[in-house]
Amino acid sequence: MDLKKYITIVEDWPKPGIQFKDITSLMDDGTAYKYATDQIVEYAKTVHAEIIVGPEARGFIIGCPVAYALELGFAPVRKAGKLPREVISAEYGLEYGTDVLTMHKDAIKKGQRVLITDDLLATGGTIGATIKLVEQLGGIVVGCAFLIELTYLDGRKHLNGYDVATLMKY
Repeated sequence: MDLKKYITIVEDWPKPGIQFKDITSLMDDGTAYKYATDQIVEYAKTVHAEIIVGPEARGFIIGCPVAYALELGFAPVRKAGKLPREVISAEYGLEYGTDVLTMHKDAIKKGQRVLITDDLLATGGTIGATIKLVEQLGGIVVGCAFLIELTYLDGRKHLNGYDVATLMKY
């Protein structure tokens, strides 16, 4: 299935010069969404994932159905102040400043095989921070799976040493 047919390109959003890759049109089509999810499920099986981790919010959209299909747990990574129990945190760079991601301190067991999922690999900042959180808890990142990779932003260079799977490249 050509999943790019289900991605809507939105010109000049969220600011002039950006071509936003909107995945909601893929999600609107049950067959395409299931196909994309199934592709990541198959990848998760090959890396023998034991838990799925996803950063908010679109990482939830990708990771939760994968975890459900595999009967695995899902651990959310959220912005500071959004998780109710004790957390660990990682700061990461943005275009104009920094932000912080957090994860429950008990979300990952030492030695647990973790697949990180998200909708998009762009600069690699969010996924890099997510990897730091997982590894700080003793998890083993066995793979990172994305619907889309923006190759012109070269985010993959920040994921050297990690297995990366993407369903579409722009």
